[in-house]
Parts: sequence; C-alpha cells; structure tokens
Amino acid sequence: MTPDSSPILDLAGLFELLRLGGPVVAVLGVMSIFGFAIALLKLWQYASVRVGRRRFITPALSQWRAGERDQAIAALAAERNPIADTLAVAMRGVASGADTAIVREEAARVGARHLSRMRHYFRPLEVIGALAPLIGLLGTVMGMISAFQQLASAGSQVDPSVLSDGIWEALLTTAVGLIVAIPAVAVLNWFERIVERLHEDMQDTLTRFFTRHEATGFDHAATPFAEPKPGSNESPGEADAGSRRASHAY
Repeated sequence: MTPDSSPILDLAGLFELLRLGGPVVAVLGVMSIFGFAIALLKLWQYASVRVGRRRFITPALSQWRAGERDQAIAALAAERNPIADTLAVAMRGVASGADTAIVREEAARVGARHLSRMRHYFRPLEVIGALAPLIGLLGTVMGMISAFQQLASAGSQVDPSVLSDGIWEALLTTAVGLIVAIPAVAVLNWFERIVERLHEDMQDTLTRFFTRHEATGFDHAATPFAEPKPGSNESPGEADAGSRRASHAY
C-alpha cells in the first residue's frame, strides 16, 4: 500500500489504517474518542451554566446599593451562573448580619467549589495530549525495528520498496498520535482560559461588592448597634456606648 491511496478517506480505508498501525493506532483511536466525548461534555456544561454571561452583575449591584436587596438576590437566583450563585451567597450573608470576614470565607468556598466543577476532566485531556505523541512515537520505533528486521532477513536480495513501505507504515503511528494530541491540547488550553477568566471575574465581582459594602458601613437594620442621632458624628457603636454610660449615670 502506498501513501497515495489515502486510507483515511473512507470506512474501508479506516480499517486498513487500523490494520497497518496495529494496536498502537487502536489505542490512539480510543483516546481520540474519549477526548472528543470530554470536549462535548465540557461544552455542554459551560453552555448550561452560561459561563460567559456577565450582564447581570452591574444591575444586581445597583439594586443592592439602592436598598432593593430581595430583588437583587432573586435576580441572581434566576441566573444559572457560578458568579451569580457566589454573589448571591455573599449578599445573603451580609443581609443576615453575619460578620463580613465569615461571609467572605463562605463566598470564597462556594466560588472555589464552582471553579472545581468547571475544571472536571481537565486531567484526562492533559494526559491524552501528553501521551498520544509518545504512544505514536513508540509505534514508529517498533515499526522501524520490524522494517529493518525484514531488510536484514532479505539478505543480498534487498527490495527498496520493502524498506520504504515499512518506514511509511511506521511513521503512520506518529502522525496519528499528533492528530490525536494537537486538538486535545488546543481544547484544554481553551477550557483553561475560560475557567481563568471566570475566576478573575468572580474575584472582581466579590471585591466590588465587599468594597462598596464596607465603604458605606454596616446596615443598621441588620446589626445590633443603635442608630446615631441625626447630625451626630458618632458611629453607631459610639452612640450605643454613650447611651449605656448615660443610663449608668442616672
């Protein structure tokens, strides 16, 4: 068989390719199917949670600053998005009057859980991208050994076509290994960039929320501190302490 026959153009050629490549090409074929299935699974996962959607962030933060807390949390709950879920956890914690440090930690935990889910099955793609060329190279080395054994057994009656056919068949496994590895590596890098951007946007959103929350002070309705009198420069805690001192004075 010569390279001009293009064995991968039809089904019969595919079986011929498997015959020529032997078990090495069969293993690479299984790896390619597995990698393709993982890529489809991840695409479906990212589409189902609308991983690239960001339009809800600014409206939700604006509603929160305007005092429409329930509406902001409800709008985030309607979004099937990791950032929305993480921000909603932070808003619920602040609205309940919990300590800001604890709320930050809980929001970070929820965000890390979402990011971990987004990274599922990255390792198999990485393994496919790393091992496929090596497996193909192994097949090439084995094929070259077989070709030179045939050349040696032919003795003085050496047919150059025997050597050329053997070398071509041996190099076939390397080509198949690269064909399997290159898409796997490309898809893996694309998925990793998606998760990196999600992580960056998640951190940015939480920073915007907590920074503005701390800049505006604690919500008096959600904290046990007394509200200061109008025109007073006292903080809520100072006003409450002053009232206690006044009560002791009487």
